[in-house]
Amino acid sequence: MSQGEPWRRIAEFAFPLLIGNFAQQLYNTVDAVVVGNSRWGYQALGAVGNASPVLNLLLALFVGISTGAGILVSQRFGAKDARGLGRTIGNCVTATAIASAAIMILGPLLTGPLLRAVGTMDSMYAQCKAYLDIFFYGIAGFFFYNIFAGILRGLGDSFSALLYLMITSAINIVLDLALVDSMGVAGVALATIIAQGISAVLCLAKLLSLKEVFRLQRSDFRPERAYIGRIVQLGVPSGLTQAIFSMAMMVVQRLINSFGDEMFVACNVMVMRVDGYAMLPNFSFGQAMSTFAGQNIGARRFDRLKDGTRQGLMLSVGTAVVLTPLVLLLGPALMRLFTPEQDLIKLSMGMMYILAVGYVAMSVTQVLQGVMRGAGDTVTPMWISFGTTIAMRLPVAYGMVALLRRSGASVLAQERMVFVSLLAAWLTGMLVTLIVYRRGKWKKKSGIE
Repeated sequence: MSQGEPWRRIAEFAFPLLIGNFAQQLYNTVDAVVVGNSRWGYQALGAVGNASPVLNLLLALFVGISTGAGILVSQRFGAKDARGLGRTIGNCVTATAIASAAIMILGPLLTGPLLRAVGTMDSMYAQCKAYLDIFFYGIAGFFFYNIFAGILRGLGDSFSALLYLMITSAINIVLDLALVDSMGVAGVALATIIAQGISAVLCLAKLLSLKEVFRLQRSDFRPERAYIGRIVQLGVPSGLTQAIFSMAMMVVQRLINSFGDEMFVACNVMVMRVDGYAMLPNFSFGQAMSTFAGQNIGARRFDRLKDGTRQGLMLSVGTAVVLTPLVLLLGPALMRLFTPEQDLIKLSMGMMYILAVGYVAMSVTQVLQGVMRGAGDTVTPMWISFGTTIAMRLPVAYGMVALLRRSGASVLAQERMVFVSLLAAWLTGMLVTLIVYRRGKWKKKSGIE
């Protein structure tokens, strides 16, 4: 990342990362497709949707820790600090083991109250609870895969994690189909944790083979305040950002459930799954820019940041401009994968059209925030997320629904406000990120200025 044309290095890193994120998204999509077309119908599809905000909330802080680990690994790697790299990785493994044990205990205890908090319908509650309990009992595979994949990306290897994820995605599909009829959504949860455990083992084997880059010693696994503290310092703001987003999604899920419309609950699941694919390039370029910034700052190649950011923006925005119309064009066919219900497909596509322009806005947001995170400033993106998600989206969603209800508007018009508020948050986030990036205070975190 610190040599050659920036755009070429960014593209070479982002493309396999994009496919890897696609494979990761495939886990969730396959779960939804399989249950939506099973004998359980779109009621089970809605159950998966209600489980998602709860799952994301309880995993948010760990996802942040994996982000912090990736940033610190990329900086140590860019600085060619092999000893520091080994200690960083060893401490990441220890922190992940502790986090896995904590979530295995706390997760099943909290799922019931959290599902009630989002207003989960009685017809979906039992399947939601079973799905979440099984997922949390097997959470170690998910945690270790994400931390090992983040370390590999920090080392500049986005291909290996991709390869392993594609292999285990195929395993996940086979297990989903084998287990769903007998177990319902609990079956797809079991299939997912088995597949992710396999991918974690494969990533670990790859890391242990990189002896020319670093060598792990037994002492590296002993927790050290300097390393754990730095990982937490870098990762917790990102984790809090995810937690903020997840809490907002729980509040939004409660609003969705308040309509008492099982079809709209299922619609939200379908839109968010297709939305996940439309967002993949944005997140991939954002992750690539974090690694690009981290490695060049570690190598003290500050001169490459400006050109790299400009070229990364061009790649990201160009991809979003091409991909968004394609997603809308193929949308009905994609929605048909989840359900044969034509009314549900029509409802879902109407919501997708509302979100369309937001994908281009998010391509800008993710690149610039990726650079900030790579430079060590993970706090600023957290506050931007807080402002747009909590302070803006929730009041807009609830306020517009309440206003339309009082005016006697149709239920469909009220339901649209859930997605209008999301678009407003994306557009605002882009504008605020542009302003903050141009002001340049984030550069002080790494001594660029």
